[in-house]
Amino acid sequence: MPRRVLQGTVVSDKNDKTVIVSVERRVMHPVYKKFIRRSKRYAAHDEGNAHKIGDVVFIRECRPISKSKRWEVVDESAAAGAN
Repeated sequence: MPRRVLQGTVVSDKNDKTVIVSVERRVMHPVYKKFIRRSKRYAAHDEGNAHKIGDVVFIRECRPISKSKRWEVVDESAAAGAN
């Protein structure tokens, strides 16, 4: 089964080897039929502390690294091959 790859923006880099990535998606409202934005925050593993606030990154599902980290930041070349 392939791993999911999501694109988002780094909103926090305060933890060591961890970034918080906000991923936005557009969903249609069930009654008004208007597209609204929903966002979710994911804790992702960043081994080299290479990404800072505001960076657009790709994250990929991985094995559980800690209690809250189930995603890892991937470089753009690997993410381009996955999509």
